[in-house]
Amino acid sequence: MLEPDFLNELSQKLDSKIISHKPLSGGDINEVYTLESENEKWVIKVNNAQRFPGMFEKEAAGLQALREPHIIDVPKVITSGEHQNQSYLLLEHKATGTKKQEFWTIFGRQLAKLHQQSAAKFGFEEDNYIGSLPQYNEAEDNAAEFYINQRLKPQFALALENGYKFTEIDRFYDKIRHLIPQEKPALIHGDLWSGNFLVNASGDPCLIDPATAFAPREMDIGLMHLFGGFNPSLFDAYNSEFPLAHGWPERIKLWQLYYVLVHVNLFGGGYFASAEAILRHYLNS
Repeated sequence: MLEPDFLNELSQKLDSKIISHKPLSGGDINEVYTLESENEKWVIKVNNAQRFPGMFEKEAAGLQALREPHIIDVPKVITSGEHQNQSYLLLEHKATGTKKQEFWTIFGRQLAKLHQQSAAKFGFEEDNYIGSLPQYNEAEDNAAEFYINQRLKPQFALALENGYKFTEIDRFYDKIRHLIPQEKPALIHGDLWSGNFLVNASGDPCLIDPATAFAPREMDIGLMHLFGGFNPSLFDAYNSEFPLAHGWPERIKLWQLYYVLVHVNLFGGGYFASAEAILRHYLNS
């Protein structure tokens, strides 16, 4: 639970006395709570400032980038900071509701419009995090080089440090350079699995916990297919709004490789076999 002196500090920042706080489901990285005054609610995420330096400032930048186009609902960032050895991120509280009848169609169209937001180069204003791991966002001129240099190479290198050795990686890179569509950078959520959206009080989708970048848009699509939880009508609506490049279903596993490697480096175990299978699939195709 949050200490009284921390709650007093937050009350001063909010100019509203916090009268209660309750834990929400979090994870290994963050503790998450709702804060409540007489008239308002907020959400606060807390973690160890030394273990994850700058994590919440980077998440705040990602949330703000997703909010700015006013396309899809995203919680407003109130503030971030440190208290003693804790970092925190204070967010607007989003009440939840029941999906609208057209929820998945709305979600697909909104995601497509979000992905149409672009930038001059692939990357982001700064490096950030994917889960608890660093995610690199140096500027790249094309989709393939961004995916290889900023996404795959760091994860393969970390896997080797962790005792997981992959072979023929350079040949794999040569193969996939010819498979990746040369599209413009897209503003993506970056960690879009079913646990990172909610249904807001209006019955519309709301995005949370991003790993934002201007990146190949099929990265979001690939992860959305990895663990399930998204209705097929979402992808139909997406393709009606912003059609994916020819052959996109055959590239789903390619984009999933990044996220599987992240799981290798966080959890090990069976994820190594899954990553190896994806690697072999494209090497042998």
